[in-house]
Amino acid sequence: MAVVELSTPSPGIALVTLNRPDKLNAMTSELVASLHDTLDRLADDASVRVVVLTGAGRGFCAGLDLGGYGTAPGRKQPGKVEASFATQKHIASLIPHMRSIPQPIIAAVNGPAAGGGFALVLGSDIRIAAHTARFNAAFIRIGLSACDIGTSWLLPRLVGAARAQELMLTGRIFDAAEAERIGLVIESVPDKALLERAYEKAAEIMQNSPIGVALTKEGMWSALEIPGLQAAIDMENRQQIMATFSDDAQETLRARAEKRAPRYSS
Repeated sequence: MAVVELSTPSPGIALVTLNRPDKLNAMTSELVASLHDTLDRLADDASVRVVVLTGAGRGFCAGLDLGGYGTAPGRKQPGKVEASFATQKHIASLIPHMRSIPQPIIAAVNGPAAGGGFALVLGSDIRIAAHTARFNAAFIRIGLSACDIGTSWLLPRLVGAARAQELMLTGRIFDAAEAERIGLVIESVPDKALLERAYEKAAEIMQNSPIGVALTKEGMWSALEIPGLQAAIDMENRQQIMATFSDDAQETLRARAEKRAPRYSS
């Protein structure tokens, strides 16, 4: 049984399902490696316009499997510190990997999202929660830091520093209604409607050109790291000129003139 399943619920949409339901899809070396491989495949597939990420069973992802992660791939590390550091880097590299693919990722959070699972939610581009979703920065509850897998950078930018500090310092569990209220997710929906709502949002995105969507995802993430307004505008200017002369932009203009839906080749 694959620990990460990839399917196509409709043209242009890839559904990535974390598939260890008996363990609330907790992270092992096998699952993380498979998710890295899946992201690589998706990045190279021009037929995929939007990615939906969810979990099998009653949970999204419970974070690190405390029963045993396994060994991170690559050169075997001789010492305890070195091996633990390799594992940490293996997991944490998922977040920049998610950012780097051209397709937006919609997290369809179908239950508990804790620790590393919470980080996967934060690292997605759009977040939708089922009513049964639960979130927490879990590692502080087992004696470690809540600053893990990009959470210290992502959470304050999504909900503000004051809220992020409280959530990370307490490690408390909060529900979908609170996540929607503080702006972590765009909406919470009944469990049975979760994937359909994610697909509807994906269809909205796919009305726009592939290059426009890819540049917007890249630009928004980059702008979060840019310290000044002018640097962001300079980047935007270059993006707009690139997009203006793309085949996608020309097809958009032709389609508008001919009053039809655009047919994008990329």
